Amino acid sequence: MKLSGWGRFPQVETNLTAPRDLSALRALVTSGTPLIARGNGRSYGDSSVSPGATVHMRHFNRMLSFDPATGQLQAEAGVLLGDVIDAFLPRGWFPMITPGTRLITLGGAIAADVHGKNHHKDGAFGTCVDWIDVMGADGQITRASRSENPDLFRWTIGGMGLTGVIVRCAIRLRAVDTAWINQVTHPAPNLDAAMTLFDDNQDVTYSVAWIDCLGKGAHLGRSLVMLGEHAQVSDLDAKRARTPLDAGQKRKLGVPLDFPGFALNHYSVSAFNRLYYWAGARNEGAQLVDWDTYFYPLDAIQHWNRIYGRRGFAQFQCVLPLDRSRAGLTLLLQAISDAGAGSFLAVLKRFGPQDSAFSFPMAGYTLALDFPMKSTTLPLLDRLDHIALDHGGRFYLAKDSRMSAATLRAADPRVADFAAMRAGGAGDRFVSAQSQRLSL
Repeated sequence: MKLSGWGRFPQVETNLTAPRDLSALRALVTSGTPLIARGNGRSYGDSSVSPGATVHMRHFNRMLSFDPATGQLQAEAGVLLGDVIDAFLPRGWFPMITPGTRLITLGGAIAADVHGKNHHKDGAFGTCVDWIDVMGADGQITRASRSENPDLFRWTIGGMGLTGVIVRCAIRLRAVDTAWINQVTHPAPNLDAAMTLFDDNQDVTYSVAWIDCLGKGAHLGRSLVMLGEHAQVSDLDAKRARTPLDAGQKRKLGVPLDFPGFALNHYSVSAFNRLYYWAGARNEGAQLVDWDTYFYPLDAIQHWNRIYGRRGFAQFQCVLPLDRSRAGLTLLLQAISDAGAGSFLAVLKRFGPQDSAFSFPMAGYTLALDFPMKSTTLPLLDRLDHIALDHGGRFYLAKDSRMSAATLRAADPRVADFAAMRAGGAGDRFVSAQSQRLSL
């Protein structure tokens, strides 16, 4: 069958299996067929699909134990982050680190070392992982932590499933008093103003900006910067304070059909960006919003990837070091604006420092953009690659669907060590379409 990531590009022919227990999983791993584990398929490109066999981990979905004294949850790798929230937010616990969707598995969060709006304070997902159980090429399960098999632990976090199959893990949750977020929205007329807001608010737990990448001149990089903190019960009105950990259920919308290819163009995206900025600017200042609205706005729209049409879309995400971020981001936004290929899902965040074996983040600014697949998309993305490389940037493999091996190696000297580690045995057995394309 043909299978893809969330971006629906590229499509890869694969043999999809869904083992129900460890013995079935072990038989697949030791069969000799190259394979890759797949969580909920929310990585954007070809990192969770293999030209050999793709192993869907959806049946490994049990939560095993929870320690309320430490907030440690032990669970199988196929548990969704959203399931964790549903089970533990009513008890006063929330994920310590979360990306922009809750529809990912814990195994996928570890493999991609996902990051959230609080990286500048709390780091990426690996910071809340206490241990991982990994099935190797011989079918044996090894427990890895910071003190036990530490090399396997470090390479697995951010290793895109290429060190083995993650079967179980222990993560720590964050204690919260309510299901609400105190959000403060700051309209920023340009990139400089947005970056100043990030720089001046590093003590705030959560920060993120939607950025209009079609702005020009004095409006280049105009943004809505949204800061957030978990609300206390004293921040709620009397009605909400009676059930502070219940923010209610939101009605889900859906995209029932693929949009036609011409629907997303310079004019429609430009109109959307103007309207979105205007609406956000009207809500300038403090608001109380529920957790789902603040962290997962796109999850409210089921199958939102259909907006990009049958050809799908590609996402570009890079991080630039702090001392070169302003210059590099300016050139990236100028290139996108000049091409008239703006993205309406454009996100800017500031990262804090991170010491990791192969994870994406480093201290600096990260820009993420979605582009519908058309004849001009890949040449534009190549241009953005070059700008990022010229400014010391590197790229997020969980979002990548088309980068070249040469580009990855030029961006990240850690690739050579990662490939050498895999040459010890994992390289022949754990293989994704992405790892083949990038010569990992």
